[in-house]
Amino acid sequence: MKTSVYQELEWRGFIKQKTSPEIEGLLSKERLKVYVGFDPTGASLHIGSLVTIMGLAHLQRAGHTPVVLMGGATGMIGDPSGKTEERQLQTLETIRERVESVRKQLERFFSFEGDNAAVMVNNLDWTAKFSYLDFMRDVGKHFTVKDMLEKDSVKRRLEREQSISYTEFSYMILQAYDFLHLHDELGCRLQAGGDDQWGNITMGIDLIRKLRGKEAFGLTFPLLTTATGEKFGKTEKGTSVWLDAKLTTPYRFYQYFINVDDKDVVGHLKLFTYLSQDQIGELELATSAHPERRQAQKRLAREVTALVHGAAAADSVARASEVVFSEAVRDIPEDIFREVFADVHTSTVPAADLAAGLAPVDAVVKAGLAKSRGEARRLVEQGGIYLNNRKAGLEQKITAEGLLFGRWLLLRKGRKETCLLKFE
Repeated sequence: MKTSVYQELEWRGFIKQKTSPEIEGLLSKERLKVYVGFDPTGASLHIGSLVTIMGLAHLQRAGHTPVVLMGGATGMIGDPSGKTEERQLQTLETIRERVESVRKQLERFFSFEGDNAAVMVNNLDWTAKFSYLDFMRDVGKHFTVKDMLEKDSVKRRLEREQSISYTEFSYMILQAYDFLHLHDELGCRLQAGGDDQWGNITMGIDLIRKLRGKEAFGLTFPLLTTATGEKFGKTEKGTSVWLDAKLTTPYRFYQYFINVDDKDVVGHLKLFTYLSQDQIGELELATSAHPERRQAQKRLAREVTALVHGAAAADSVARASEVVFSEAVRDIPEDIFREVFADVHTSTVPAADLAAGLAPVDAVVKAGLAKSRGEARRLVEQGGIYLNNRKAGLEQKITAEGLLFGRWLLLRKGRKETCLLKFE
């Protein structure tokens, strides 16, 4: 039996809150225009936005029309939801550049052609036309300070005795008006977003009811944390994992997902891939039976990287991840090789040292894996040194022909200590 899109979202774990039980029926019986907003507060979205993006993508695949709102206006102010301090205000030019950058990222997920082609709008186009007095008179008067103070985004900041400016306090009014505008201009009846947007969404629903006497709806998706309680989308070093390849390379992106905890991987497969319930069930069983093989993590990393960076990039970094400790390391592209070993200690050596053939013992000392030739000799004799992932021998000679990409020698001491020699 074919599941409805609501049931699909539900089993995948997308449904967090909904403003009405009618939403399930509406999604089954009608073709809705569903609005989701993205504020360009950075040059790129990070993977924390993927839950909302994928939720909206599922709705489009079921025949609904995504209305992707770029917050050219609200991005100048900053949403206080989930924030502990005031955002830095951005210039109009910076906002425009970021809107264009984020737009390109979203085009990988939504189809802008066909009967239910996605629509992309910028709230600066209508907000900029308002004078301050007109906006306060026509829109602001419909909101009470009491109601605004009750919203979690404001209440939590005040409970922590952290200040919130009038600018950020006004954000929810602007977002509510966006919903009203899209309702009037495009017939948009449903707004979706992360669970931290619940208060902003309900404000828009209230405004539509007050001014138009119509019912609108809201749906929120979960905000994720990892099995260890850390914020989803943060690396061990505390840096964000971005969708922009210039900020997080495809290889680093792939590595984030391949290192997902066993406790999180099934949930991530449901949220971040289009794999079926049966396919995910098989991967769940494989993880239970042989967790060391990391089959679910490999499939997750491959699927998500392909969605964000394309199939070719996903294939390339998946291959690199598989062969990094094998002799096939020489078959991966040099740019990915350099990315994989970017944090490895590297020593520069004159290319002239290769003229007569460099002994492995000398290479080990030059790389800093041993303090003396005697220690290096013992390591090689014991089989503990690998050159380009091949066990080194005492009689071996390293020549220019044996280097990776004509310049690199990869040395490993056991499995954990890795160094590079760069010959120039």
